[in-house]
Amino acid sequence: MPATPSVLIDPELYDAVIFDMDGVITDTAGVHAEAWKRLFDDFLTAHAEETGGAFVPFDIEHDYLPYVDGKARHDGVRSFLASRDITLPEGSDDDPPEAATVHGLGTRKNGYFLEAMAEDGVDAFPAAVALVEALRAAGVRTAIISASRNAAGVLAAAGVDGLFDTRVDGDTAAELSLSGKPAPDVFCEAARRLGAAPERAVVVEDAESGVAAGAAGGFGLVIGVDHAGRPERLLAEGADVVVDGLDEVAVLDRAPISGLPDALDAWDAEIAPALSGRRIAVFLDYDGTLTPIVERPEDAVLAPEMRERIRALAAHALVAIVSGRDVAFVIEQVAVEEALFLGSHGFDVVTPVGMELSQERAGEFERFLGPLAEAEERLADRIAGIEGAHIERKKYAIAVHYRQTPEDEVDAVERAVDEALAAADGAADGAVDGVVDTQADEHGAPPRARLRKTGGKKVFELRPDLDWDKGRALAWVLEALGMDGGDVAPVYVGDDLTDEDAFAMVRDSGLAVVVRGEGEERSTLARYRVEDTAAVGHVLERVALLAREGARR
Repeated sequence: MPATPSVLIDPELYDAVIFDMDGVITDTAGVHAEAWKRLFDDFLTAHAEETGGAFVPFDIEHDYLPYVDGKARHDGVRSFLASRDITLPEGSDDDPPEAATVHGLGTRKNGYFLEAMAEDGVDAFPAAVALVEALRAAGVRTAIISASRNAAGVLAAAGVDGLFDTRVDGDTAAELSLSGKPAPDVFCEAARRLGAAPERAVVVEDAESGVAAGAAGGFGLVIGVDHAGRPERLLAEGADVVVDGLDEVAVLDRAPISGLPDALDAWDAEIAPALSGRRIAVFLDYDGTLTPIVERPEDAVLAPEMRERIRALAAHALVAIVSGRDVAFVIEQVAVEEALFLGSHGFDVVTPVGMELSQERAGEFERFLGPLAEAEERLADRIAGIEGAHIERKKYAIAVHYRQTPEDEVDAVERAVDEALAAADGAADGAVDGVVDTQADEHGAPPRARLRKTGGKKVFELRPDLDWDKGRALAWVLEALGMDGGDVAPVYVGDDLTDEDAFAMVRDSGLAVVVRGEGEERSTLARYRVEDTAAVGHVLERVALLAREGARR
């Protein structure tokens, strides 16, 4: 879905975002690269003449990124010279630019950079500025870091010096004796100044050393910005995700459900024009969306009229039921052969006759069946005496329902879930000194099968600890069916917290509708709301009409 950014920063998950300056906020990386080349080519020419060796020029493509990019000036000098087996005296800050010392070369490089900046000026990346402004508007604090002692001047020249809550630069590093990248010191200092724990902060970097620093500091999300066409380098250093530019990154802006426009009221003026003329793909949650929430989950039976609406819609559009339920239960209840079913939040997929989807992830999911079975057994023992609590076992998840549990015993239910989770993770293929590996080994074998706890309306769940949710399942289906282009309008209707990932995927490219529970007040990523399942039926009728009209064109 091209209209949807590939990276979404959630203000509920992150309190701060820390940006590198050169190459991320300001378009100065190329200026620095040319200044380094001018410096080292001058030096290497003279060095070759003095030693009688061959002159091998500084190569921006092969030397700039690994040896000097993102590093403090003197660290960059040492790093590159070491790659050529050259050692120079350190010298001091008083050394003139012509001195053959580390500090002398650093001073000379700085002169070349300032000369180029004075001549050509400095530009800020518009997408970066827009992202910082969106973060600030959402209440997320921002910092700028740089290894340069010229950072203040560069930011002022680019007109963005007032855009950040704090700055940690080369002068700061010198004053506080902070180690340079790939050590995480400058990022940790920025997070400290912003009052944010590293795990609640995001690092945005374009340099390999900076990405490595963010990973080493334990930051919650490390975004690599790839200007060199080599994303694998940033991923190898620890980037969680790599983008080509910050136009691929957006801020999630939640809104109170009660403040959203009603989908039926907004249909003619807003929704129908946005969907008209496009192929429509509809994804529907089950509980609370197609059926009302009930005290006992097994009593959530689909009404015949809702089934007919789904069947009528499936005649002209892709329809998928995306549920946290076990897929067999949903198939039995919906009983629409033309529909696609994604159970256990998208882990378990059943396609209609004539539709094929790759099942390449199936093997990855299967390895969680053992840990889930063991966790289920532990949970059964722990909640046996808790009134109203009961387990719903799904193929790839365990739901512990507490809708009928007295309020003063809900904490006991959650403790039981937490204990079962801790036991499952501790036993995951055998923890070593209490530490469980979450990464693939050097042979590419999958990581150990850990579980994670999630929640919904009056339910705790244990499911595979994978980067997989309803939103990713939705995107995977569209991509697998060749429906991830701008001519497709994805529609998602859901009511629960587990539907928020799917709302995030479709909200900017299609239609995201939340079903508001009675008296419910919470924030959501959906764009529109309906009040109950009856209104969902009316939405499906209107979507079916648009899909039918589109099929006639």
